[in-house]
Amino acid sequence: MTTAAIVLERCTALDRFTSMTTGLERVHLSPEHAGANALAAEWMAQAGLRTWTDAAGNICGRREGREPGLPALLLGSHLDTVPDAGSYDGMLGVVMAVAVAERLRGTELPFALEVIGFSDEEGTRFGKALLGSQAVAGTWDEDWWVLRDKDGVSLLQAFQEFGLDPRRIGDAARRPEELVGYLEAHIEQGPYLEAADASLGYVTTIAGARRFRLSVIGEARHAGGTPYHRRKDALVGAAEAITTIERMARASECIATVGRIQVRPGAVNVIPGRADLTLDLRAATDVERDAMWGAMLAELQHLCDARGLRLDVVETHVAPAAPCAAWLQRAVVAGIAGTGDPSPMGLWSRAGHDAMAIAAIADVGMLFVRCYDGISHHPGEAVREIDVARGLDAFEATVLEVAATVGAPR
Repeated sequence: MTTAAIVLERCTALDRFTSMTTGLERVHLSPEHAGANALAAEWMAQAGLRTWTDAAGNICGRREGREPGLPALLLGSHLDTVPDAGSYDGMLGVVMAVAVAERLRGTELPFALEVIGFSDEEGTRFGKALLGSQAVAGTWDEDWWVLRDKDGVSLLQAFQEFGLDPRRIGDAARRPEELVGYLEAHIEQGPYLEAADASLGYVTTIAGARRFRLSVIGEARHAGGTPYHRRKDALVGAAEAITTIERMARASECIATVGRIQVRPGAVNVIPGRADLTLDLRAATDVERDAMWGAMLAELQHLCDARGLRLDVVETHVAPAAPCAAWLQRAVVAGIAGTGDPSPMGLWSRAGHDAMAIAAIADVGMLFVRCYDGISHHPGEAVREIDVARGLDAFEATVLEVAATVGAPR
């Protein structure tokens, strides 16, 4: 069996750790999380890595370099999923990292080699993404302990039930001097590699995101008795806001999504008095994203004013764009070139990744692997064995390129 076939088989093996009976869902600090960690630890041990679960629930493995105690090149991705997930978002990157570590088992490196399976990238359970990698980056916020899941279980309680000590969360943090850099392999989650008939690409930057809760507030009145010139219909205003958001984003390089809307009072014969909607806004740079938000807010305010509506805005999330380090981009490009593609495609990642958090303490680089039709966060996620095989070769070559760069005379 080829290494690529083993990688795909292992991704399938992880599918059995799911809380859904008819699909895949594996969330932070759950029994399924523990099962996936244990299986990943077995594979890491087989690759010659010393394994442990860190203070945030991340599964880790390490092999020393040419001498003990050297800084580490960290390879990894995440093992948690969204509800009704596919088999490769995150998991492919972890399993590929383990496979590369096994391939390099007999190779002396000028750094330690570490693999990590992050515990919570998606934020499915507690509504806060990147919990695992932010703990490693040392950017943990004590306010997060009060976050609760849909059953009312707090993050603090979940840590304790998982066997972790919340007082030791700081032990998961890594210092910049401990890391050479971080490399992550990931399915593209977009259609651009497939459109170019390319197996692999390199990431230039990871989108900076801002999220908002927008409330359009009008007046609930009788649906039959209120003439149009007297109506302050919050849902119609929200609908116009949504189409405005799409129109402005489509005319730019930004990505904007309204993912949820709730209308009150929600009766068939009552004019909606309030509509609450979410907005997810992303761009390659923070400057582009923030400029779009400024223009978008002005447009939304104008249309609400014209309809006699009030617009309330609450920002719920902000994450800066995370450019990949130029020297690691070059290493990834060199790795891909070794697979027969001398001019690989550079892509900015519209999706967020653990690399965003790790960028706070280390240079980061990312390798994208083609996925069928760009499908992700869906059971239809699919990758081809040939693309995984090329990805493994490129990922291994990238590590060796980093070794050559780090080990070169200063």
